Amino acid sequence: MSAISVADAASNGTTRDLLVATRDRIAIAVDDESTAARDLASLTKRLMETVRDIEAIDVREAQEEGQHAEVGDGAFDPASI
Repeated sequence: MSAISVADAASNGTTRDLLVATRDRIAIAVDDESTAARDLASLTKRLMETVRDIEAIDVREAQEEGQHAEVGDGAFDPASI
């Protein structure tokens, strides 16, 4: 279950927070036996889209962190030029 509600995430969270809260809320609806069968296809599709959006944010953040990683200087070898 989401740490914060969809409304709280929309008001105070990041885009990722909102997507996680939305994913968790949609998952609850999909699991609910009282959810109409006609709604399951669209809910499941939206759930998968939301998961992909979260994964895309995670990949982008990991790449950005990698771009800012510090690299130590190696020994200079004049023969390598």
